[in-house]
Amino acid sequence: MSPRIVTLAGDGIGPEIMGAARELMGAVGDFELEEHLVGGASIDEHGSALTDEVLDACREADAVLLAAVGGPKWDSTDPAAPRPEEGLLGLRKGLGLFANLRPVRPSPALLDASPLRRERIEGTDLLVVRELTGGIYFGDSSRGADDASDTCSYTRGEVERIARVAFRSARRKVTSVDKANILETSRLWRETVDGLAGDYAVELEHMLVDNAAMQLLVRPADFDVILTENMFGDILSDEAAMLSGSIGMLPSASLGQPGTPGLFEPVHGSAPDIAGSGRANPLAMFGSVALMLRHGLGLEDTAAQIESALDDVLEKGLRTPDLGGDATTEEATKAVLANL
Repeated sequence: MSPRIVTLAGDGIGPEIMGAARELMGAVGDFELEEHLVGGASIDEHGSALTDEVLDACREADAVLLAAVGGPKWDSTDPAAPRPEEGLLGLRKGLGLFANLRPVRPSPALLDASPLRRERIEGTDLLVVRELTGGIYFGDSSRGADDASDTCSYTRGEVERIARVAFRSARRKVTSVDKANILETSRLWRETVDGLAGDYAVELEHMLVDNAAMQLLVRPADFDVILTENMFGDILSDEAAMLSGSIGMLPSASLGQPGTPGLFEPVHGSAPDIAGSGRANPLAMFGSVALMLRHGLGLEDTAAQIESALDDVLEKGLRTPDLGGDATTEEATKAVLANL
């Protein structure tokens, strides 16, 4: 029986890069693809960024592939207005996806595309492990006429389960990032991670988030696995993305308990300013397909085949506009398919 994959194109450039991803999946395997609305597109159609029917379809799938959500069309200061991002948060919560994995390995062909000097990023091969369902994004919030509040909350169990993902993923070192000099949640985080370190044969270091943001730019190759909470991970993973030369290059995986479907998506946003122009870079979407095949469906060889093709096309000179070239979405897709 073919693996069942729910595809969520979303907004902005989402339909364009999802179309490219569907071509890629058609070339590498036999998959049952089921398309649904999410984000702003779902708001326009149903008044909600994620309907119960779509969430149920995702729960029944083997994996969920998402392109991008959001755009200025749905921006509002009205706290009651639905927001496209609620669709993404709802998927994470509804599927129990507590671990976000964001690998950062600049392609050798793109070392000179990074805003940092080549010698500073050479050898960078790190993984950001971000907790997804706790912290300030899911805490209680309130809004008055002249005041607002957002609550950051974590339990020891939430920290333990994400820390174990990081320790199991590490080859040599886990860098746990927090703000333990200020925040009580970070003190619990650090204490809990310390308590687990003895169970694993890898080094553990702690780093304050402001220092981590600096060290990512100064010595990125020194990192192996970066473990951190939800909001810090959101910020640091986007910063780390630029080590590759473009945020359009990086995929991500969001995983829950074994046996539940994962969510796979590019790190970049919906880029509404270039939507419909054919200029979107599909390579992060392709990398997300590879992560889906590896972590969601257990198809390691096919995942490696796609990743090799991505390196090949970049080595041969393919560059989309975000990388300083002029290759269109269609041209990039055809080049990858030709190099499989």
